[in-house]
Amino acid sequence: MPGVTNHPCVAGTCAGLIAALAVTALTAQPATQTEATAQLTRWLAVFNAADRAGWERFLNQFAPPPPAPLVDQNLDFHERTGGFDLVRIESASPTRAIAVVKERNSEAAGARLTIDIEAADPHRIVAVGIEPGLRLPVDIRPLNEPDLVAALGAEMTRRTAAGTFAGAVLVARNGAPIFASAYGPANRELGTASALETRFRNGSMNKMFTAVAVLTLVQAGKLGLHDPIGKHLPDYPDPGIARRVTVHQLLTHTAGTGDVFGPDFNAPQRELRRHQDYIDRFGKRPLLFEPGQRWMYSNYGFILLGAVIEKVSGQSYYDYVREQVYRPAGMTGTGSEPEDQIVTGRAVGYTRPPGTTALLPNTGTLPYRGTAAGGGYTTVGDLLRFANALAAHRLLDARNTDLLTTGKVEAIGGRYGYGFIERRVNGVRSFGHGGNAPGMDGSLEIFPESGYVVAVLANVDAPAAQRVSEFVINRLPAR
Repeated sequence: MPGVTNHPCVAGTCAGLIAALAVTALTAQPATQTEATAQLTRWLAVFNAADRAGWERFLNQFAPPPPAPLVDQNLDFHERTGGFDLVRIESASPTRAIAVVKERNSEAAGARLTIDIEAADPHRIVAVGIEPGLRLPVDIRPLNEPDLVAALGAEMTRRTAAGTFAGAVLVARNGAPIFASAYGPANRELGTASALETRFRNGSMNKMFTAVAVLTLVQAGKLGLHDPIGKHLPDYPDPGIARRVTVHQLLTHTAGTGDVFGPDFNAPQRELRRHQDYIDRFGKRPLLFEPGQRWMYSNYGFILLGAVIEKVSGQSYYDYVREQVYRPAGMTGTGSEPEDQIVTGRAVGYTRPPGTTALLPNTGTLPYRGTAAGGGYTTVGDLLRFANALAAHRLLDARNTDLLTTGKVEAIGGRYGYGFIERRVNGVRSFGHGGNAPGMDGSLEIFPESGYVVAVLANVDAPAAQRVSEFVINRLPAR
């Protein structure tokens, strides 16, 4: 088992499952009672009780003997989510139940919970999966700007005092901030306070910058969206994959290329210094499904895009993105320098390992440096500059900006475009991306119709930034 199978989020490794889960407090009873729905109900009750002894009894009775880390992970997951309320059963068979659940610590979204069991008594659980990203209805009144600013200030004071947030928050309209403030420590050992100029690690938010870089090459006629990657990576270890996977599929996470996080990444991760190093380590793996068949978040796919950028441009990924994205946008605080280099103003990330109460530096979890898939750093001011540059077409022309940000495939509570997730929030279009990993969480949401931009960065575990972003988004004026 049988704990939770995390679904990669936008977020980042998206190491957590906590990518925007929320709703109003709804209750529901199973429409069809089966052994699978009965087990789902039992699992929810044990999860919500958050009792170690209760978990051990449950898992001993209905799953293989639980390793201690699994119980710790489930208890930690409960602390992050506050538990789940059942909203409705979507489908039920004798051996599988699928339900929509509400995260109690969140205002406006939900998750899909799947329980698979054995057919024979005692119907032991063989798999538990949680897919985040469902946005369910909320009954929250939009606020005018002065009231929004006041409410957000009070909320940030509360969250900071409770120890659930450290980082920076910026809300802008029509290119200018209406709220901008930083909270908590950037470096707890040195006692350095966070500031608006603090450089926070941004997880998978690098994917937005990578996608813009790819589209600049498309716009220049140097790269085709439907080019097979083998056209630009002729030495790719698996020629069959190189012929079948396209740039479009990598940009939309529909290539089946899988992730990089796991034993092959962890041991030893600091040897992965270039995009080619990742290809050397992961390039011989088979695809998880036929390209174009479905959506599955793939960090490795965006690393391949980084390698394609290097081959087509003749520059390193880092130089090309600096020249074609950061510099024209005025993003002076953004980059992906190696962790063994001193970066002035870069915050230390702090994570709380499962089963512990202390916040520890996330140093041991970090790769050698950020990649085209994520792991760089930025500031909330730079995220606003990036949004402004997109709106002003300083990075791409109008046609390619629209191509970049328009959703192509259903995913994560919206539609995934090219490195951006397009959503409708209270009837208003938005696009952006988040990112998280141990000790970091970030979110950027751009509302082109109303002119609002919401940028939040945190140097603590998810969903710290996501929850703040959600608080703002749920109260934004529609126009």
